Amino acid sequence: MTLPTTGRVAYFSMEIAINPGMPTYSGGLGMLAGDTLRSAADMDLPLVAFTLLHRKGYFQQHLDATGQQSEEVQPWNPEEFCAEEAARVTVSIEGRKVTLRAWRYDLTGQSGHVVPIYLLDTDVDGNSGWDRGLTDHLYGGDTNYRLQQEIVLGMGGMRMASALGLEVNVFHMNEGHAALLTLALVESAMGGGPEGFATDADVELVRQKCVFTTHTPVPAGHDRFSSEQTNRIMGSERSSHLEKLGCFRDGMLNMTLLALKFSRYVNGVALQHGKVSREMFPEYAIDSITNGVHGPTWISTPVQLMLDQHIPAWRRDHLYLRNAIDLPEDAILKAHARAKRNLFTAVEQRSGHKLDPQMLTLGFARRVATYKRANLLFNDPERLVKIAAQAGGLQILYAGKAHPQDEPGKALIRDVVEKASELESETLKIVYLENYAWDLGALLTSGVDVWVNTPRRPYEASGTSGMKAAMNGVPSLSILDGWWIEGCFEGVTGWAIPDGKDDAEEAASLYDKLENVVVPLYRETPDKWARVMRTTMALNGTFFNTNRMVQQYVRNAYYPVQVLDGARVVEAAFAD
Repeated sequence: MTLPTTGRVAYFSMEIAINPGMPTYSGGLGMLAGDTLRSAADMDLPLVAFTLLHRKGYFQQHLDATGQQSEEVQPWNPEEFCAEEAARVTVSIEGRKVTLRAWRYDLTGQSGHVVPIYLLDTDVDGNSGWDRGLTDHLYGGDTNYRLQQEIVLGMGGMRMASALGLEVNVFHMNEGHAALLTLALVESAMGGGPEGFATDADVELVRQKCVFTTHTPVPAGHDRFSSEQTNRIMGSERSSHLEKLGCFRDGMLNMTLLALKFSRYVNGVALQHGKVSREMFPEYAIDSITNGVHGPTWISTPVQLMLDQHIPAWRRDHLYLRNAIDLPEDAILKAHARAKRNLFTAVEQRSGHKLDPQMLTLGFARRVATYKRANLLFNDPERLVKIAAQAGGLQILYAGKAHPQDEPGKALIRDVVEKASELESETLKIVYLENYAWDLGALLTSGVDVWVNTPRRPYEASGTSGMKAAMNGVPSLSILDGWWIEGCFEGVTGWAIPDGKDDAEEAASLYDKLENVVVPLYRETPDKWARVMRTTMALNGTFFNTNRMVQQYVRNAYYPVQVLDGARVVEAAFAD
């Protein structure tokens, strides 16, 4: 496919996992954004990205002996990683002019191609103390703080792109947090400023420049702001304009609706999530592009060395991971054993728990939310203890942060830690590791033997942690939701937990699979276990990667391809 020689894609995301030393992400959304940009750099795509600086990070998690979570800020110095740009732009917040600057981080791909990431910062001389803190905290504060941040990201980011002289063909909104960039584009099309109202031609011009990815099937995950907030923070003229454009629902500004209204292409992040999104917003055409992960970032060093020896072409083309089907069984077992030892060394350093590398080890590490049901494994504690004894020992590793304001999520962590203490024995060890982040996530997804995921359907949009495990040959034991609907080949890439009428029924199915399938296979037939690891990598690793995903965005969203009379025609991204 021929890409434009001028112009580029501008990718907007509230959070991006850029570098392990930069706490600019909270979980899956940020990790997905970072992996997207890493693949874009590897593939030499003309792309730039915009996010907020998050000078004080998300938060450092601390857990006491009872599992009570406390939070600490994560200050970092952008000068150690980024270069400050000279450009300055302003946005209007509650009638005040707030000045923004940008810090540039150059993300370099395998061939040397650079994807610049611009981190917007309001800590600028001349701004008030409050305004200087608008880019301090990721998902901090209340909804007033959130709306002000979204003005900085969307409207400020679009203006910064113009100030930097970037010629942009396509604006990609990664979730609704960036939706206000469409308003900035509308005002630019109208001559700059909120006066007057957009014509149908103005709206269509903006639509032809924008694409939108929605990430959540949970209604609470779609940002909404009251009319009072919108009037006060954005001004009555802009608020009225957005209402006339149909971006309010139930009396509230809905950022997902705003993004939908102004996008020529919209997608969910898995096949099932596309279906759920169409049910939530039936008046819009919503496609699906299933998420992936960046192989070189998440495949452990021992597994990479093995692949380099047996399938060296995997680095330039992930389709060659299909050849993992022919990896020697002893090679994959030895590579995984080294990754497992690396994980257990870190577990001992972090928690003092010394684990047995011979024991079957399950991993469960997610952002902590009640619908993810981290405690489903403890639905019948007596049965879990029995299975552990039959297995000759079972180890379960947990990790995950609850949002500081999510009291039910914090209670879930306490429940898991309490159960871990109650059930501790020679044959059952359960460890909850604090401060789940990039480094721990990489160790867990490569070092456990089975990845467990137990969301309540249909609230899992995609889920990428299981994909990271699969890249390392680690099979999943999971509820059929999100990506696993597409990735599960029973007994080949892992095992499905069938749908049940309630938690107890699904927990019973989880125990059945663990007791009657997973444990015997692991204990009694290591050669067959190695074959499952091979097929997991060959089938899931080949597809659930961001190289494939980014190619789909290019072909379907950025520069869509049509087939006309047998000839492929690359459409112009927009008509002007």
